[in-house]
Amino acid sequence: VVYLKSKWKIILLAGVLGGLIGVVYAFLQKPVYTATLTYAVEDEKSGGGLSGAMGLASSLGFDLGGGSGGGAFAGSNLMELMHSRSLIEKTLLTPVDIAGKTTNLVSYYIEAYELREEWSSKPVLSNISFPLTTSRVNFTRLQDSVLEIIYATIDKKQLSISQKDKKISIGTIEVKSTNETFAKKFCETLVKEVTNFYVDTKSKKAKMNVAILEKQSDSIRAELNAAITGVAVANDNTFSLNPALNVKRSPSAQRQVDVQANSAILTQLVANLEMAKVALRKETPLVQIIDTPILPLKKEKVSKLKSLILGGFLSGFLVVIGLVGRKVLKGLMG
Repeated sequence: VVYLKSKWKIILLAGVLGGLIGVVYAFLQKPVYTATLTYAVEDEKSGGGLSGAMGLASSLGFDLGGGSGGGAFAGSNLMELMHSRSLIEKTLLTPVDIAGKTTNLVSYYIEAYELREEWSSKPVLSNISFPLTTSRVNFTRLQDSVLEIIYATIDKKQLSISQKDKKISIGTIEVKSTNETFAKKFCETLVKEVTNFYVDTKSKKAKMNVAILEKQSDSIRAELNAAITGVAVANDNTFSLNPALNVKRSPSAQRQVDVQANSAILTQLVANLEMAKVALRKETPLVQIIDTPILPLKKEKVSKLKSLILGGFLSGFLVVIGLVGRKVLKGLMG
């Protein structure tokens, strides 16, 4: 202790220098903005009477898409979906309007984080770009590599998705960035892309069923119209014939049978089509946005006072450790 007291000037100087370094560090650090968005995942309930009707239709050979297919994307799995590389890259490549200029988020990210300055020593990287007109499948290996690096940085350091309670299907997405505009735009665009993918995947089967039934209904309706017209033509052809010549009336009778058969088929198809449309509506929407990020975003800035105190304390402590170690070492050597 006496030895340390004798070195109080060195310790004090180290503390002052450490505090100044802490203040300079806090001053140079950019504030971090957090864009927060909350969403609710639709809790798929039993369809009641609709489920019964769908079960009956299924027993008759009609698949109306009312099952729980797509459950792989429900609940917590949806959170993992938001971390997927394909959807984050799709978000980065999505055109957005920033200050009246249309660009994609990956180009804005490179600009906001001044990556071109970091790549100035590498001419190949400094000239890289991601034009809006270039398809993802036509990217070069270099573009793929840069996109993967940016994806990994965002996924590991800037993007967080949480759910307070597994019993409550409400999730929270947070995007942290030193650029306020990027944080907001990326958060909103990511949710939009994931929601579109989620809805399309969950309702894909139901949409296919609706499309098939619509095509079949249109085909039968066309056949029915043709049959009705055929009846009228056949009646016109037999209008003034001898009633005893029944054979001449057979075309009219045949067309009437076609009309009755097509009418029955069309009635069943229309009923199935309406049920399929109800099933499709039941599948969407699947994600409901509750709160969206609103400017100005929450800002976190390193406190200069805390940096001063922490820097001074750490510097003084390290100097004390060094002085004590030096004293002990001299004692052992002496």
